[in-house]
Amino acid sequence: MADWGPVVVATLLFVILTPGLLIQFPGHQRIVGFGTMRTDGLTILVHTIIYFGLVTLFLVVIGVHFYTG
Repeated sequence: MADWGPVVVATLLFVILTPGLLIQFPGHQRIVGFGTMRTDGLTILVHTIIYFGLVTLFLVVIGVHFYTG
């Protein structure tokens, strides 16, 4: 049986937390920007830390698993 939990969680969070796609924290003119499609180094760093924290939460602490087969 294949465990698809880590793959699904990591892919969904990567798409949702892509800087500038849906939300950008910190933004260029405001604290939070929506749909700006612009990034800088600080934004990438903040989104990377948030991504790591959420992946750790979902996969290690909660233990999300999807089994197929």
